[in-house]
Amino acid sequence: MKTRILILSLLFALVGFACNPKSPSQPLQSEASVQAADYPKMIIAKVFIKQGSEADFINAAQLMIENSNKEEGCMEYMLYQDPYEKSNFIFVERYTNQAAIDLHFATPYFKEFGDIIADMISKPVEIKILDIAGEK
Repeated sequence: MKTRILILSLLFALVGFACNPKSPSQPLQSEASVQAADYPKMIIAKVFIKQGSEADFINAAQLMIENSNKEEGCMEYMLYQDPYEKSNFIFVERYTNQAAIDLHFATPYFKEFGDIIADMISKPVEIKILDIAGEK
């Protein structure tokens, strides 16, 4: 009986040692490469406008769209309107990398656009920035 307990204890110790994850100071190679990659990015920005301000919002957005599409790192910048809830809009933007997004956010017309539409917004804008998988 003592021999069985000793053998089981050794087996548990070996299994525990074999299954012990690597220390945090040694990240897995795939983790390190994912963190270091500079992926193309997509922004999805949901904008909720007060009813009756839709046309003014679209007019203000047109200059923003034209200027943004001319930016060096901008691959696409589009505005979509919800066909069922006309006061809801979505900007879909694609950029070559995070630096291009940072440049976009620093432009004078981006800041000006925010000031212009501030009184048109009915609730906070929802912004998501995503890595575009498979494009690196």
